[in-house]
Amino acid sequence: MTTVSTSAAALQPYRRRWAALAVLLAAEVMDLLDALVTTIAAPTIQKELGGPASLVQWLGAGYTLAMAVGLITGGRLGDLYGRKRMFVTGALGFTATSLMCGLAANPEMLVTGRVLQGLFGAVMIPQGLGLIKEMFPPEEIGKAFGLFGPVIATSSVGGPILAGWLVDADLFGTGWRMIFLINLPVGLAAAVAGMLLLPEFRLSNATRLDLVGVLLVSVAGFLLVYPLIQGQELDWPVWTFVSIAASVVVFAVFAAYESRRARAGRDPLVTPSLFRKRVFVGGLVAGLAFFSGLIGLSLVFTLFTQLGLGYSPLKAGLTGLPQAVGGVIGFGLAMSGLQEKLGRGLLQIGTVVMTCGAAVLGLTIHLAGLDVGPWQLAPGLALVGIGMGLTMAPFFDIVLAGVEPHESGSASGTLTAIQQLGAALGTAVIGTLFFDLLERRWSFGSAMQAAVWVEIGLLALTFGLSFLLPLRPRPEQAGH
Repeated sequence: MTTVSTSAAALQPYRRRWAALAVLLAAEVMDLLDALVTTIAAPTIQKELGGPASLVQWLGAGYTLAMAVGLITGGRLGDLYGRKRMFVTGALGFTATSLMCGLAANPEMLVTGRVLQGLFGAVMIPQGLGLIKEMFPPEEIGKAFGLFGPVIATSSVGGPILAGWLVDADLFGTGWRMIFLINLPVGLAAAVAGMLLLPEFRLSNATRLDLVGVLLVSVAGFLLVYPLIQGQELDWPVWTFVSIAASVVVFAVFAAYESRRARAGRDPLVTPSLFRKRVFVGGLVAGLAFFSGLIGLSLVFTLFTQLGLGYSPLKAGLTGLPQAVGGVIGFGLAMSGLQEKLGRGLLQIGTVVMTCGAAVLGLTIHLAGLDVGPWQLAPGLALVGIGMGLTMAPFFDIVLAGVEPHESGSASGTLTAIQQLGAALGTAVIGTLFFDLLERRWSFGSAMQAAVWVEIGLLALTFGLSFLLPLRPRPEQAGH
C-alpha cells in the first residue's frame, strides 16, 4: 500500500514528533472532557434552559450517538483527503460547535450543537492513530501510544470535577456555559499547532466513501435511540415501538447492502466477514452491554446526587472521585503485568469486582436512604472503578484477537463505534427507567437502586459473553 506523505519518520526531528504528539493528546483530552462534562452539568442546564427531563439524556446521547456513527467514517476521510487536513477540520469544527453550545439560547440549539460536536470529534480523533504510526519509528511507537493511558485516566478523574467547579464558579457570569467555552482556546490552539506541526498523510489507493452505508447506519441508530429517550415523556405511543422495530429492519438492510458492496469489489463501510465470526460478534454485544451499563449508571448517579441528595455540581463531581481513582488503580494493576498473565481472565475478574462494587453501592443506598453521605458511597464507587479499569484494559485487544490481520482496521473502528453506541443506549435506557420510576412516585433512593440492578444484569451478560472471547490477545495486537 503506497502513501502520499511528507512525513516519513526519518524526516521528522525528534522534538517535532513529540510536539505533534502533544497536539494529538490535547485533542483527545478535549473530546474526553466533553463526553463527561454534561453528565455533571446537565441538571443545572435543564433548570436554566428549561425543556423536558429528556434534555438531560440528549446532552449525552446526542454527542455519543453522533460520535458512534461518525467514527465509522472518520478514519476513512483521513485516508481520502489527508489526516492532517481532517484533523484540523475536525478541531476547527469542534471549536465552532463548542461556541454554539456555549451560546445556546434554547434546548434545541444546545442538543444540535452537541450532535455536531460529536460529528466533528469523530473526524478529529481517528486521525491520531495513523499519524502516530507515520511520525514515529518502530522503536518509539510504543512510548507514544503509552501516553494515551495516563491522559485518559487523568481526564476521567478531572473531567467531572472540572465541570462541577466551572458550573459553581460561574466565571464571568457564564455558569454552565463555560464547560463549552473553555474549548475555544484549546481547540484553536490545537488547530493552529496541527497546521504547523502535523505531517500530511493519505492513502494513494483510498476508495470513495460509502455514503449510502453512512446514511443507513445513521438512520438506524436514530430510529433506535430517539424513541427510547422520548417514549417515557410521551407515555410510550405506538410510534415509539414502530420506530424501534424499524431500526432493526434498517440495520438488516445496512448489513445486506454492505455484503453486496463487498461482493462487488468495492470498499464497504464495515467489513461483512466480521459478522460471521462468533468471537467478534460476542465481543461487540459484550461491549454494548458493558458500556451501556457503565455510562447509564454514571448519568443516573449524578442525577441522584444532585436532584435526590441536593448536592452542588462540584460536590457531585467530587463524590464520584473514588470511582475515577479506582479506574486509574485498575488500569495500573492491569498494566503491571496482569493483562499479559491473565488475558481474558482479567476481563472476567474485572466484571466480578465491578458487580460487587455496584452491589455494595446499592446496599449502601438501601440502608442509608437519602441520608447517605459521600464517604459512605466511596467504597462501592471505588470497587466499581477498579473493576472498570481491570475490564477495559484488556477488552479491545482480547476482542480483536478473534479477527484476521487484514480485518483489524475495520474491526477496531467498529468496536470503538459500538463503545459510543453503548454510551448512547445506556443514557437512553437507564436514564429513561430512572425518570419513569420517579414519575411513578418511587423515591430517588429506590429509583437509583433499580438502576444499580440493571447495571448488575448488564455486567452478568458481559461476563457470560466473555467466554466466547479468545484466551489471550495476539502478540502483534497487544497494546492496541
